[in-house]
Amino acid sequence: MDFTIQGRDAKSSARAGLITTDHGVIETPIFMPVGTAGTVKAVHQRELRDDIKAQIILGNTYHLYLRPGLDILEEVGGLHKFNGWTSPILTDSGGYQVYSLSAKRKLNEEGVTFQSHIDGSRHHFTPEKVIDIQRKIGADIIMAFDECTPYPCDYKYAEKSIKLTHQWLKRCMGRLAETEPLYGFTQSLFPIVQGSTYNDLRKLSAETIANAGADGNAIGGLSVGEPHEMMYEITSLVCSILPDNKPRYLMGVGTPANIIESIALGVDMFDCVMPTRNGRNGMLFTSRGIINIRNEKWKMDFSPIDEDGLVFVDAQYSKAYLRHLFVAKEMLGSMIASIHNLGFYLWLVKEARNRIIDGSFSHWKNEITPRLMQRL
Repeated sequence: MDFTIQGRDAKSSARAGLITTDHGVIETPIFMPVGTAGTVKAVHQRELRDDIKAQIILGNTYHLYLRPGLDILEEVGGLHKFNGWTSPILTDSGGYQVYSLSAKRKLNEEGVTFQSHIDGSRHHFTPEKVIDIQRKIGADIIMAFDECTPYPCDYKYAEKSIKLTHQWLKRCMGRLAETEPLYGFTQSLFPIVQGSTYNDLRKLSAETIANAGADGNAIGGLSVGEPHEMMYEITSLVCSILPDNKPRYLMGVGTPANIIESIALGVDMFDCVMPTRNGRNGMLFTSRGIINIRNEKWKMDFSPIDEDGLVFVDAQYSKAYLRHLFVAKEMLGSMIASIHNLGFYLWLVKEARNRIIDGSFSHWKNEITPRLMQRL
């Protein structure tokens, strides 16, 4: 994997770059649609490619391990062959499930035992096994196994947790070095900075991750309930320590405003379920603010979804029509909303990239951010 920086903003830490993988080039800053189980919910691959202009999507190690299972993925030649996506893929390691499935797992220094949310069966994940699983899934970018701590989290637990995450990273890198990719293309490992909301722990973790010499680095354990200003403070601190010549990935973030603010702090890569999950529930993100399409106020509004002319679906649907689909519980409503939201997120990071390159990013950021946050 190769990363080159093509432009920088003079008034912030924002930068525009290119990540080159064996499955294609990714223009940064970039948003990555989440396809947990090998699919971005309610969206076809054609729409991801042609309408949304996605350059990379995510899969999840834990969920793909359980279903469809590694035997199927290995037999077909990996996730790219299985789901027909020919561009880059990133897989999370299952570390987030250590946090989100805390009631269904047991954690120790060796690894984590999960109780399947599907059938109750038990599965033991170690750092070595997580690398083996991700080899079989075949993503271009794979994540180190870590513990994502909750918020709030007491200092002693957070300190113990980063030590575990760093120990697991050494084991992940060891296993990566002694194994080979299975499908003829390179896989790059990204370590993950943890440390909860404690600046000294974040600094220690960022320094440890920076010294690992990986192809890229990630910031985890944020967007789990902490105030946004705290998230920005930690992101700024960590970005100031992580290598400038490697891509930085802020995991699980976030709203459009979160993304713009974090780009200004030096982040290159983002993912979040918000565009699709909120879209399926009738929340749309537009260049003028946030719309709850179920509200009565849109019943007779025949204006387009985005009044600044941003269209990411194959027709210029009106707010009234989309509201009708949601009220009538028609599946098409969730599909249109998901495609629109993902398209908007990809437009937003593309526009940020263009503004960084032409030198107008900071002015544009100050102008658009308040609009992105308002409820229409």
